[in-house]
Amino acid sequence: QVQLVESGGGLVQAGGSLRLSCAASGRTFSSYAMGWFRQAPGKEREFVAAISRSGVATYFADSVKGRFTISRDNAKNTVSLQMSSLKPEDTAVYYCAARYASYSGNYYYTGKDYAYWGQGTQVTVSS
Repeated sequence: QVQLVESGGGLVQAGGSLRLSCAASGRTFSSYAMGWFRQAPGKEREFVAAISRSGVATYFADSVKGRFTISRDNAKNTVSLQMSSLKPEDTAVYYCAARYASYSGNYYYTGKDYAYWGQGTQVTVSS
């Protein structure tokens, strides 16, 4: 069982930056691949970024590639999403997700692949 708590959301102007963090409970965090998803009002949840359990492999949605980075600290049980050059269309509730991964280099980019979810944190980008 993994519990996830996101933090770091807020209001930022277009072009600005925010760093989201996700703190995970449990002593086996390094066994879990992690992902970030987002959901804007009236829209379906969409994939943002993923990272393998070892941290060596990452994957991004085309819409955020080159602007967002994902990282993890297995010693601190945290995964972060650094968001730069933010746009109004990045406005959404951002969710952290986790799933057990057998292989250290695997990442996952569909919501159905993840077993555990955080409660979300709101990111609002003003124009």
